[in-house]
Amino acid sequence: MSDSWTRQGKVRAREGDGVFELVVEGLTTQSRYYKPLIYEFFRKSWRGSRPAWGEFSVEILMDYVGDPPWMDLDNLAKALLDAVKGYVFHDDAQVSRLVVERRAGEREQVAVMVRKLRDLNGWIPPQS
Repeated sequence: MSDSWTRQGKVRAREGDGVFELVVEGLTTQSRYYKPLIYEFFRKSWRGSRPAWGEFSVEILMDYVGDPPWMDLDNLAKALLDAVKGYVFHDDAQVSRLVVERRAGEREQVAVMVRKLRDLNGWIPPQS
């Protein structure tokens, strides 16, 4: 993994060795806040690899300080998966393993780690 982070405002990301990491500093109970923030980061700052086909594992860790925020983790996961879709993988249907965790930490942030599990030969994305 590279120690070199690409940064813009509250968002930073890096990739290497088949792993993509994204961190958003600060927390909000409004899951919809994250999607446009991350879109803007990808549009303006990210120069990493293109989206890939295959299966992926995604881990989302929400670190909080003090009392845990009142937020549905499934809504947070959906917002973050939608935000990285088209940049890390083509479709969130490619996620075959998803872990979402809320934990006490030293600073408030949301971290997303995406690992490529395997290529699926001949995999064709579902039609909408």
